[in-house]
Amino acid sequence: MKTFNMRLFRLSFVAISLSLGIFTVNAQRVTLDVTVSNPYLLADSRQTTFLKVGLTGFALSGQTDRAPVNVAIVLDRSGSMEGEKIARAKDAAILAVDMLDSRDIASIVTYSDSVSVLVPSTRIVDKEDVRAKVRSIYADGSTALFAGVSKGAHELRKFFERQRVNRVILLSDGLANVGPDSPGALGDLGSSLRREGISVSTIGLGLGYNEDLMVQLAQKSDGNHAFVENTRDLSRIFRYEFDDVLSVVAQEIEISIHCAPGIVPVRVMGRDADIADGVVYTTINQLYSNQQKYIMLEVEIPPQPEGKQLPVATVDISYGNMVSGLTDSLSSFADVQFTASQVTAEENVNRETMAEAVLQLATEESKRAVQLRDEGKLEEAEEVLLENAEYLMEQAEALQAPMLQGYGEQNIMDADAVDDEDEWQSTRKEMRDKQHENESQQNY
Repeated sequence: MKTFNMRLFRLSFVAISLSLGIFTVNAQRVTLDVTVSNPYLLADSRQTTFLKVGLTGFALSGQTDRAPVNVAIVLDRSGSMEGEKIARAKDAAILAVDMLDSRDIASIVTYSDSVSVLVPSTRIVDKEDVRAKVRSIYADGSTALFAGVSKGAHELRKFFERQRVNRVILLSDGLANVGPDSPGALGDLGSSLRREGISVSTIGLGLGYNEDLMVQLAQKSDGNHAFVENTRDLSRIFRYEFDDVLSVVAQEIEISIHCAPGIVPVRVMGRDADIADGVVYTTINQLYSNQQKYIMLEVEIPPQPEGKQLPVATVDISYGNMVSGLTDSLSSFADVQFTASQVTAEENVNRETMAEAVLQLATEESKRAVQLRDEGKLEEAEEVLLENAEYLMEQAEALQAPMLQGYGEQNIMDADAVDDEDEWQSTRKEMRDKQHENESQQNY
């Protein structure tokens, strides 16, 4: 009887342990929050509102929980990198390697006229050997950027796994002048890599690189982008980037937004999406611990009588959980109510969602100003930026959103630089950097 009771106790303990284990895994899930900017709409009129699909990454309990990474560091070593630039780039690459451990796989690729694999894909065990190889890099030649990224991706494929974070990190200070060199060509490469589950983060150093090309590559692959004007900031940016890489909690996030009958999806702001028959489909490549990324969808709502409650959309999410190794699914929905009271509609605005919609709208205007300046329409570009600043500051006060105030002040400074050719070179890069940060909700 004693032996039987002990076995029963052990079985009970195992069952409880399994239950607790399942609970722990379930607790480590992405949070889905679906909101509308205007939960109360005026009755009897057709209008638009914004639907936000927010995804927040769960907290990692420690470094032991994080997903292993498979990273390719691709360094420009063309002649323009000679001197302090190449020295700082080597320091940054060594810092990045030091943040990895034996779970991780890394490769280091350099490019100038041609491409060299300095460190083939390998598990990070002998760090001193990697450091020594990085220290041997020297600057010389032209800029085969496209080939460098392609070779970095080739190294990743050697050990590609869905349960690893697979990323190329590109550093360049110059114009791509060997091989494909247009933003469109690099954007297509980014889209292709994203479909494979590979993202590309791009770091532009100094004032000589093509920011449109670097932003397109990052945006189309769902990676980060950073403009580094001062070489002393390189190590800091590499640390930010690797902090992101080492905190990915979800990958291959698929989002389906099913609009209710009568609701018209107008556009998704800041992100590529497919819209057909009232269904919006888009993806997010990766989500980081404790970070929120969102999809902002503008929708048109048909007129409804006072007191009516109307469903707007249901949202279905699936993603690869990097801690549990499982594919998780989430669902939620949003609706609106109709009122005859202007006061009720205004008092119930969701300030956070509306502020983020305003930020996306203002980012579109910032991009339009850059295009006008590129076309030589300086006065029009300046006018767009100043009007954008005024709009942002008005909304900042109405929505109590300091971030909008800050972006408005930045737009005023951007407008001041439109007429100055030398100042514009730096300002344009800062604007493109900020536009990408806003659209992708980048951490840094």
